[in-house]
Amino acid sequence: MIGVVMAGGKGSRMHLDKEKMLLEHKKPIILNVVDALKASNCFSRIVAITSNNSPETRKLLLKHQIELFDSSGSGYVQDLNLFLQSVSDSVFVTSGDLPLLDGEIIKNIVKQYDSDNTWTSILVTKNFLKSLKISSKYEVVFDNQQCCYTGISLVNAQGISNLAEIRENYVIFDDRRVGFNLNTKEDYDLLGSA
Repeated sequence: MIGVVMAGGKGSRMHLDKEKMLLEHKKPIILNVVDALKASNCFSRIVAITSNNSPETRKLLLKHQIELFDSSGSGYVQDLNLFLQSVSDSVFVTSGDLPLLDGEIIKNIVKQYDSDNTWTSILVTKNFLKSLKISSKYEVVFDNQQCCYTGISLVNAQGISNLAEIRENYVIFDDRRVGFNLNTKEDYDLLGSA
């Protein structure tokens, strides 16, 4: 399985002077995510998808000898699709802005992988996010509950040819390690008390 970190976005919702992935939580957030992937011991490769939107993040990842995949930076879905079409393996995808992610929760999520499902998105319930004082605009109803995407997916890349044709499966993980996603300055401020 390949571990993939999405690290090519602008982070425009944060309205920051520096790149979002470089915000610190003991160390730059992007390195927290990469180190969590490494600590899980689940992956044959770890790849960060970067773009011209995040040049300083790219430099930091290169300095730490992380394999990079350069994308256009035109959007999360487009950038990820480009990568997925270049491989024929199972893939664990995570957003690079999950500062509490650790190896243990990654192992638990990877156990949910089923190669018969092309795409499985990891969700948290909206009520759980509210308990963290975090909100998300990326919602879906699953199992009669209002849920939110975490930015984590399990993908069988062999089934990827056109994302429009993919049936999405869902698994709920109400755990702050996957629910605490940095989208706003307020989210980052909350991180200190997480």
